[in-house]
Amino acid sequence: MAVPNMRPSTSSSFVAENSGLDIPIIDHHESVADIVRKLHNYLVLAISDTAYSFDHMRALPPCHPVKTLIASLSDNVHNPAIISALMILKWQFAQQEDDNWGLNESRGYACEYVSWQFVTFLSPRQTIEFLLTELSGPTPASALEGGSMATLPFEQVNRSESQEGAERIPLLRQASSSLSHLFGYGTNRSGDSQDMTSEEGLEQEVYAMFSGLNALEIATISTAKKFLSQKPVQRVVNDVWRGAIVLWDNLSVHSKRKPLLFNKRISDPYSRLRVPVYRKTFEAMFFISFLVLYYAVLVERNPFRITSTEAFLYVWIAAFAYDELGGILDAGVLFYGMDFWSLWDLGIVGTGVAFLVTRLVGLGQGSDSIIDLSFDILSLEALFLVPRLCSLMSLNPYFGSLIPVLKEMTKAFLKFLPIVAILYIGFLTTFTMLARDRLSFREMSWILVKVFFGSSYLGFVSDLKPISPLFGYPLMLVFVCLTNILLISSVISLMSLSLTEIMAHAREEYLFQLSIYVLESCSSRRLTYFLPPLNLIPLVCIRPLRLFFPSESVRRARISMLRITHLPFVAIIMIYERSRGYVSHRTQFKIMSHTTGSHLSVNQPGGPTQSVSRLAQNRSLPLAGGKGKASPTARFEAREAGSHPSADSMRLEGVEEVVNDLRTQVEHLTAAIAHRRSR
Repeated sequence: MAVPNMRPSTSSSFVAENSGLDIPIIDHHESVADIVRKLHNYLVLAISDTAYSFDHMRALPPCHPVKTLIASLSDNVHNPAIISALMILKWQFAQQEDDNWGLNESRGYACEYVSWQFVTFLSPRQTIEFLLTELSGPTPASALEGGSMATLPFEQVNRSESQEGAERIPLLRQASSSLSHLFGYGTNRSGDSQDMTSEEGLEQEVYAMFSGLNALEIATISTAKKFLSQKPVQRVVNDVWRGAIVLWDNLSVHSKRKPLLFNKRISDPYSRLRVPVYRKTFEAMFFISFLVLYYAVLVERNPFRITSTEAFLYVWIAAFAYDELGGILDAGVLFYGMDFWSLWDLGIVGTGVAFLVTRLVGLGQGSDSIIDLSFDILSLEALFLVPRLCSLMSLNPYFGSLIPVLKEMTKAFLKFLPIVAILYIGFLTTFTMLARDRLSFREMSWILVKVFFGSSYLGFVSDLKPISPLFGYPLMLVFVCLTNILLISSVISLMSLSLTEIMAHAREEYLFQLSIYVLESCSSRRLTYFLPPLNLIPLVCIRPLRLFFPSESVRRARISMLRITHLPFVAIIMIYERSRGYVSHRTQFKIMSHTTGSHLSVNQPGGPTQSVSRLAQNRSLPLAGGKGKASPTARFEAREAGSHPSADSMRLEGVEEVVNDLRTQVEHLTAAIAHRRSR
């Protein structure tokens, strides 16, 4: 896809700074397109002659334009789309041709570095908002008023989307997943094709790809591994994984998807079905049952009729295929393709559909050979199903680091494969022509395949005179040397380089894959998400009702169906969370009882009172509109100067945990009060 050249902004919202460049001023209601354009112009000038790595940027002087930009954004910018805009800009720099000694790569690193530093100046609530709030999608024609998605303010489009109360197909109206954008086309509000040759059309197409995605999802698409591996970002990812941060807090007709801190007093218990850790647990249970049915059908292998076990296997295949289709529509092709296991999922669906088709054709025609072929195809299902069941092992740091290694080694091998194919075809043609009257093409091909894959002695043990008395042995010697010595050694060296490069950044690769794994499991934009195979129930029973009843009634019916069918799952979750809360409460009580009366005294110098005040001064996070705190610029300069915590603050980790717990309780109380007032 062509990337539009960022035209200079016509806005006069720039001020002079001591860095020698004009710092862009970003308004709170500014559109994503304008933010990207301003930041693009600044970073191109800021990094114009010297390439930097991500680690080098951390050592830049405070007067460097990148550091100046960080300080300015932290002091003045409150636009929730700033992180998403930086990640889109990172993706654009990666797509542009880099002929200037890695300058575009350095600018991409600058986007990640600025995003990371900006996040460190946010409060926990602001971090959730900036990282998990979705970019706007296309709006109705009445809301556009002649403008496009890329030119509307961030909040204006969100308000227009929040007015939709009807249950809709996930992202059906989102540009990132609509069929027109799957194939690279856009439409204006009159329905005509956009002029993709124009700069505005290309720009709208780029931004439409990311509509409906939040900053973390855009970061995965732009492969911002440095940004995703930072602690503030991973803290949000871990909270989403555990359910401390939820995107749906209640289940009603007018519920909207919005990132919130979980509060069990006001949240609907059925919203816990959307927590990634529980979804993955139930997904593992589904794959176990899938594997049991698979083995049962293969062991039974009834060639005459479809048994009940085989019928259940068809239901499981259909449920999984429908769930994957919903996943593609929810996340969009770009984000869906980032998941390593998406290829295995498509393999499971494709193999299952092929088995079903050949099985029905074989039974319809009474052909034993086609029936045997259908079961042979079903045998291939284990190649995808067994690794997919073990995908939970990717949560482990060791196995999670192996996944990108295998991925990169496979890419390296596929890039090298054309050279192997060219060499093999050349020798195969020569040997076939030399032995055209004595050996068939199939026999000659099989001899060269065995020689190529390590059986080099066969090339000399076999009698080569039938090939050619003159050229047989010399050509075979050359073929063996090229394949077993040169090509295979080159492939091994190339894969070793990929392995070394990935393992050098094993932590970043693991956290990147972990982020994709977590975000993929919560990317659904549907209010009512049915676990497979129960997802076939609304497809058969409720979806046809959309032709006869209003969307609000259909949505209410889906909610009622979800409450009935998923009651056992919710009960399991509630029992687990209450038991876990009881155990953690007793453990915390024992710790507090143990520390009572210990060496930490209230009046003791450096005791809790003094430490809490020191903690409030050094570690407090800014809230929106907070007063009486050091500015982000001052804290940024102090941190860059190398300030370190004192010895007593390091000994009072327990006090820090207590303060964090109190802060969380205050936030929960604030959310509960806001919820009651909204009623």
